[in-house]
Amino acid sequence: MTMATSHDAGVQGTYRDPAAVVSDAIHDGKKHLLLAASGSVATIKLPLIISSFETHPNLSIRVIVTKAATKFLAGQSPEQPTVPSLALLPHVDAVYLDEDEWIDPWTRHSKILHIELRRWAHLLAIVPMSANLLAKVTGGLCDDLLTTVIRAWDVKRAIIAAPAMNQMMWLNPITAKQLAILAEEWDWFEILSPQVKQLACGDVGQGAMCDWHEIVAVIEERLAST
Repeated sequence: MTMATSHDAGVQGTYRDPAAVVSDAIHDGKKHLLLAASGSVATIKLPLIISSFETHPNLSIRVIVTKAATKFLAGQSPEQPTVPSLALLPHVDAVYLDEDEWIDPWTRHSKILHIELRRWAHLLAIVPMSANLLAKVTGGLCDDLLTTVIRAWDVKRAIIAAPAMNQMMWLNPITAKQLAILAEEWDWFEILSPQVKQLACGDVGQGAMCDWHEIVAVIEERLAST
């Protein structure tokens, strides 16, 4: 198992480019699940989602955590462990931050992480997808590791997205317009709608991420068909 936050280490403890490590694992015979979390309080459900796959055989999980998502995983409470601790969960082979994207200095023919992750993954699940990420993706922006993976995605493979935001953000006409792009124009996206409940901010309404048990069930079904 490796944990990529600035670099990957090989068996001898020497430097290994994270992109090269992913490239070497593409044909390892396993099912490949790429999980991503963006800046929403629902990020704290990520450890529960990952742990639920403990008994699955022949599974490899790699995790992308955006800069905003790291704010919710800083060891504040038992339900909010640290980002490095994700690498200790079952089947997790690496956790990536934005700074893992490029080697400095980059040279021609070097592997590129977002391209290798796209080649490696059988399924991408964005749990949660924040309002900001939704806007960036539908606008075509790709200014961090996760959005570049999404922009470079092979659209013959599925992307599961579980939006999570305040209920007024969810009801905003801008959100409806952006969701229509994913749901009606881009058929490689599968949207898991948020649930109605009391939100972390105290408001009550639709906006909380889809129940994590349901997310796991959908991921299992989609992986089984790959």
